[in-house]
Amino acid sequence: MKRYLICTLTAFFSLAGLAHAGERSAITIASEGASPPWDYIDENGALVGFDIDVGNELCARMKLQCTFVAQDWDGIIPGLLVKKYDAIMAGMSITEKRKKSISFSLPYAVAANQIVMRKALGLPPGDVTAKLNLTDLDATKKQVIDDLRESLKGKTLGVLRSSNSEAVVQELFGDIADVRSYDSQENLKLDLTSERIDGGLGDRLVWKQFLDTPEGKAVAFFGPELSGGTWGPGVGVGLRKEDADLAEAFDKAIEASIEDGALGKISQKWFGADISPELGK
Repeated sequence: MKRYLICTLTAFFSLAGLAHAGERSAITIASEGASPPWDYIDENGALVGFDIDVGNELCARMKLQCTFVAQDWDGIIPGLLVKKYDAIMAGMSITEKRKKSISFSLPYAVAANQIVMRKALGLPPGDVTAKLNLTDLDATKKQVIDDLRESLKGKTLGVLRSSNSEAVVQELFGDIADVRSYDSQENLKLDLTSERIDGGLGDRLVWKQFLDTPEGKAVAFFGPELSGGTWGPGVGVGLRKEDADLAEAFDKAIEASIEDGALGKISQKWFGADISPELGK
């Protein structure tokens, strides 16, 4: 069955890739370029990372020439809406709030988020391998959150501005902690290592890469991996609502690349783990 599906989809893209992308021949994709390993700018000034590799894979399947451009996070959706580019691939979670202004492809990645704190604070980190889905909170989940609140009371937490992490921190800890928002992950990490803030919340895989550097040795994961709730079902391609043809083409390319394992291989390259979604989930 899998082999039949792969062959069918391969034939589809070979014969009708452009037809399902509105007869386009090229598109421009925006990425933040500041959240390794999702996306960053290398020593040659080029955009690289997981998002860029996935974008190139999907564009090849859609028979489209793709150009990537860097765009600051807090202007990335406005830039799409004024047609500076055609799509966003920047580790952007699919959320109901964002869907009010843009549409999304199917998820092409599923990743957790996590709090980090400076080790010098001496806070017991708890079970950092535990997983807490914030969808449908029950008594047990609420107790975990209450314990986190007690530990983080009076602390200063950094988050990326206009991110889901900002919304989650404000919702869960905004009344007991000082929340500071940053225009880039790099500036957040700089304040963290300079001890101007106590910790932060963000993408676990971005944090992991940072913690493995000399600058990140004084910081550690704190509390469980967080998912669901405001973060939604996963990471998708952001698109204008009127570009339904392009959304359909991305969906078909994502399904095919999950099915034949291409997304899993790209995940392993950048994260050392397969974060590709399961089909039908």
